[in-house]
Amino acid sequence: MLETTLSSLDGLPPFLAYFAVAIVLVLIFVRLYTWVTPQDELALIRANNPAAALAFGGALIGFALPLSSAITHSLSLADCAIWGAVALVVQVLTFVVLRLSLKQLPERINNGEIATGILSAATAIAVGLINAACMSY
Repeated sequence: MLETTLSSLDGLPPFLAYFAVAIVLVLIFVRLYTWVTPQDELALIRANNPAAALAFGGALIGFALPLSSAITHSLSLADCAIWGAVALVVQVLTFVVLRLSLKQLPERINNGEIATGILSAATAIAVGLINAACMSY
């Protein structure tokens, strides 16, 4: 029993390494996403703006989906970081394209328009799912 437990713990260092890379990538994503978007999502969320919470939450989920695929399918930690960075770029570009496609997107989120927040979240999650599927190389 002890031998099995100790054997199981052999996976702890790789787990911690992949988890640390994932957390760093999520923090970079949050920073880039909040830099690219003209609205201050975190301030809007603190002010109880549901549209901002929906849009930002969807963006996080939309990024986490391909990041988890990159972790699952990567050949090494560096491979994971590279594909995680690809996922990050795709998700940030998703917002840029949506902003160009939907008139006054930031203003509508600032105004708490829930439909806009839902569309933004759904778009980010849909692209994240496609992004994740494309990483199952």
